[in-house]
Amino acid sequence: MSKRKQDSGVESDSDSDDVSFVDVDFDFFDPNPTVDYHALKRLLSQLFQRDADRFDLPALVDLVLAQPTVGTTIKTDGLESDPYALLTVLNMHVHQTHPSIAALAAYFLEKTAPDPPFHSTLQALFAGKSTHVGLVLCERLINMPVQTVPPMYRMLSDEIKWALADSEPYAFTHLLFVSRVYRLSPSEEEALANRAPSHKSKKTKKQKPQEPALQAPPLDGVYPFHPEDVCIQELALHSLSYLFSSSSEPREADAFGLDVRGRLMLVEAGRWEELVARMGEVYV
Repeated sequence: MSKRKQDSGVESDSDSDDVSFVDVDFDFFDPNPTVDYHALKRLLSQLFQRDADRFDLPALVDLVLAQPTVGTTIKTDGLESDPYALLTVLNMHVHQTHPSIAALAAYFLEKTAPDPPFHSTLQALFAGKSTHVGLVLCERLINMPVQTVPPMYRMLSDEIKWALADSEPYAFTHLLFVSRVYRLSPSEEEALANRAPSHKSKKTKKQKPQEPALQAPPLDGVYPFHPEDVCIQELALHSLSYLFSSSSEPREADAFGLDVRGRLMLVEAGRWEELVARMGEVYV
């Protein structure tokens, strides 16, 4: 079922003074169990990177698709095409015995162990009988504009309200966001800072001063793949970036590619509407 259409003009630079635009229509759909399985599996594999095999990813995708009225995908070529983005939420308390959710809960406790306050908070939430943690899964192709994110969050907010009106289990006490980040080495930070602006184009993009992405580079050199993470962190009780567990070759100083890591952010459910409104203000 199509929810809403959004037009996006994607700007591309050229050596001339002209600026070209590519118009793309983004259609918002409910998750579709009949066509979305493989694409959602790829998106969640991208989200969890090298550790994706630890969570029985096919079972996790099945769980996402089992609640088609909560969550949104974005497509550009109709209902039968592959989704380019996903946003959904799963109740970790209701599904605590599900193999993939049980594996994720253990994984999150493992990754927060270096941060005792975050770790103890999660332990209490997962063990509590009256606490319901909503696991927010948001992932998209790398070239998807961040302006597509606020509509998805507004839709999810409405869907949660409708589900609650139908007495469905979406009364969360907390929301746990999973995301990805990358880290730059000191030499990479220096190269980025010293990079001279291009003089080929005389036109520059208008920038919004309130946009978090325009703030000073982080002191730890860790950058989000998802710009909206900055909004989430502003409201988070706890936030932590972590290394993936699965082994990989050590990254040499002159190696190509990014040093990719995971990120967890815990937000009280009472701040959900504030978060949704904040994203709508920043990314317009």
